[in-house]
Amino acid sequence: MLAHYTTLGLGGPAGEFVSAGGEQELIHAVRSADKAGVPVLLIGGGSNLVISDDGFPGTVVHVNTRGHTYVAVGDGIVDFTVAAGADWDNVVAASMAEGLAGLESLSGIPGRAGATPIQNVGAYGREVAEVITQVRVYDRQDGQIKVIPNAFCQFGYRTSLFKSGRPESLVSRGGAASPPAAGQPRYLVLDVTFRLPRQPLSAPVKYAELAAELGVGVGERAVVSEVRAAVIKIRSRKGMVLNPGDPDTRSAGSFFTNPVITAAAFADVEKVAAARGLAAVPHYPAGEGMIKVPAAWLIERSGFTKGYGAPAPARVSSKHTLALVNAGAASTSDLLALAREIVTGVQATYGVTLTPEPILVGVAL
Repeated sequence: MLAHYTTLGLGGPAGEFVSAGGEQELIHAVRSADKAGVPVLLIGGGSNLVISDDGFPGTVVHVNTRGHTYVAVGDGIVDFTVAAGADWDNVVAASMAEGLAGLESLSGIPGRAGATPIQNVGAYGREVAEVITQVRVYDRQDGQIKVIPNAFCQFGYRTSLFKSGRPESLVSRGGAASPPAAGQPRYLVLDVTFRLPRQPLSAPVKYAELAAELGVGVGERAVVSEVRAAVIKIRSRKGMVLNPGDPDTRSAGSFFTNPVITAAAFADVEKVAAARGLAAVPHYPAGEGMIKVPAAWLIERSGFTKGYGAPAPARVSSKHTLALVNAGAASTSDLLALAREIVTGVQATYGVTLTPEPILVGVAL
């Protein structure tokens, strides 16, 4: 059952399951399925997946590649290249053990390194797009291994080229292959290169909650190890660090992205909030006249407070309203019913439509 390979503990059986511990094995598994016209589901840490109770009828490839290298590029700057299957938090720890800064704010995030460029993973004011120099991929359409520089990755808020699959002019080598089945991602991430400075202090702290935990001002720097410890402490309070003994961590992390809306739509949100006697709506500039509003604020102030849904097995986390959890006996159908209820409630209250952050496999909201 695929439930054993996801942090939610949800998902039915696989048509075929392959564990790929090496790069060539990984490419071969995907190429063979594509040649046969069989859909492929790539699984790493399973931290960003919601899989149907019916499972996945095609080939599930578990990405277990490992390894990393360091290459000095001058002036104390190092290119840190990591295999796609490496555990992400171990990657962060390894970079710090090498005396490098730049990944500390992304500590404690579950999953594998190969998923970070796909979602442009970010937390506490930082995104991997800020430090990735290139992503090496297998292009399932062309049958080639390609090196994609940052400028061509099309990074955006929780998205990238690897999620959208739009083609670009890329450096490549390889030969012809059968294209992936319709609706399949075009690119298979093989490894990711991060360019990081060798220094004891972090990048300037952007996030007010993290700055407060560290006892520094926003924009100030802190010792890298202290930033990592503070981030893990904050995430643990929110149930966002995996803990087998804590059902609140049996989730896919943040279930919804923070909506980015127009200034006019935000003015409408403010009017509703004022009519309900609420304080100022938290918000952040999102470029080109757009505004980002915290999804957790909208959810909680639409009546879905921490623990909402209990004692049902699919419920809102008791620690963080942005996480939907499987308390032990939920089904994917249960979880999606809760997600739909929240989407409907927020839309009815504030006129804002929430978008799921996890990848939905065989299901839809």
